[in-house]
Amino acid sequence: MSHFALQSKNVIVSANNSVSEMVAACVEIKNEHIHAIHPYGHTLSCEVIDYAEQVIMPGLVDSHVHINEPGRTEWEGFNTATQAAAAGGITALVDMPLNCIPVTTTKAAFQEKLDAVEDQLWVDCGFWGGVIPQNIDDLDELLNAGVLGVKSFLIDSGIEEFPNVEAKDIRAAMPILAKHDVPYLIHAELDCGNFNDVEITNKYNSFLASRPKKWENDAVSLMVDMARESKEKGDNCKVHIVHLSSDEALETIAQAKREGLRFSAETCPHYLTIASENIPDGKTLFKCCPPIRDNKNREHLWQAIKDGRLDFIVSDHSPCTPDLKYIDTGDIEKAWGGISALQFGISLIWTEAKKRGFSLVDIARLMSTETAKFAGLDSVKGAIKVGNHADILVFDPDIKFIITNEMIKHRHKITPYVGRTVSGQVQHTFVRGHHVYQQDQLLNTPVGKPLLKGQL
Repeated sequence: MSHFALQSKNVIVSANNSVSEMVAACVEIKNEHIHAIHPYGHTLSCEVIDYAEQVIMPGLVDSHVHINEPGRTEWEGFNTATQAAAAGGITALVDMPLNCIPVTTTKAAFQEKLDAVEDQLWVDCGFWGGVIPQNIDDLDELLNAGVLGVKSFLIDSGIEEFPNVEAKDIRAAMPILAKHDVPYLIHAELDCGNFNDVEITNKYNSFLASRPKKWENDAVSLMVDMARESKEKGDNCKVHIVHLSSDEALETIAQAKREGLRFSAETCPHYLTIASENIPDGKTLFKCCPPIRDNKNREHLWQAIKDGRLDFIVSDHSPCTPDLKYIDTGDIEKAWGGISALQFGISLIWTEAKKRGFSLVDIARLMSTETAKFAGLDSVKGAIKVGNHADILVFDPDIKFIITNEMIKHRHKITPYVGRTVSGQVQHTFVRGHHVYQQDQLLNTPVGKPLLKGQL
């Protein structure tokens, strides 16, 4: 069906000034793109599907997903990850460069990843490359191959082949990244020492104490210094802090923005929907780095989402095999750090956001428009407007449901959210006009495509 239309009394469309609004509308779709936006009830010669009061939104764009293929496919894989994405209303995602073998730090490694995605993608997929001390000379070639930007760690990544960078490596990479005008994503924790003597027991608070806010605060300050230096040199490299959890770093980020540095930051559903006080001891599914902090910290992150100090919300879906989570023994120290929740992001966020006065127009901006812009995909993704890909999510904001293991589409049926009641459910997902998901069922076959810089 290459020509049809979707209509509803509640459609989030992009107006001329790129600010979205919710209106009654009919979205005409032709050859995978949004062909026209008509008034609700407009007569067309093609089939028109009416979703009544349900909300038609732009498909979500999740720019922070660990898929771990090739090489560690037993942890996840493109087929299962993109099925979970489709079930979560995500129509495009960007895959991270580590946890796969080989890590995506060279053109050859990137080609291996592209070969691995063949016929597996249920949604469209872009890719981040990586910067490690050993690959600065290969960066130009990697960026020319089509990655959308690059990521580094300032602390041990847990993956031997992906060592952390230091200031000298960052300095060497920034002019290259600036030339390509792509973002430099930073895992912002600096091991300041003095915490290695914290004994990590099965109590969550012992793990929290071992990774204090100071680690994040110092790392963010370092990156502001590096961004400042880059601007003074005339490069003005884009710097982006991934998965921020420390509220104490927010003022540093705000200052960087006030100075006109190209500086941005994201946070994730787990930092916005879970508080450390409520994490039971021995529950390793809640372990992630940086850690989930207390409720007061959580409320400060929400405030920063509201006032723009934080730019958008992404999943940081970081799965592994159940045995690496040490679920039975509750060994938080040994457990792999990462939250699996790709499929439930919009429901988790909407449940909390609506209590704080956010609208679904805000959610579309925070989880689709801004993330698409950040990843350089906004020429085709992130908004319902004429000419864009027909990436559409149909959402019922009022349905309540309980998250269960059985409904999970990603490879391992585990998530810290099992048993949680959430509001708002994805009913349908369309990727470039192809109906890929409907009420808990994946439809047809994978239609997703790789999204390469310079080939959109």
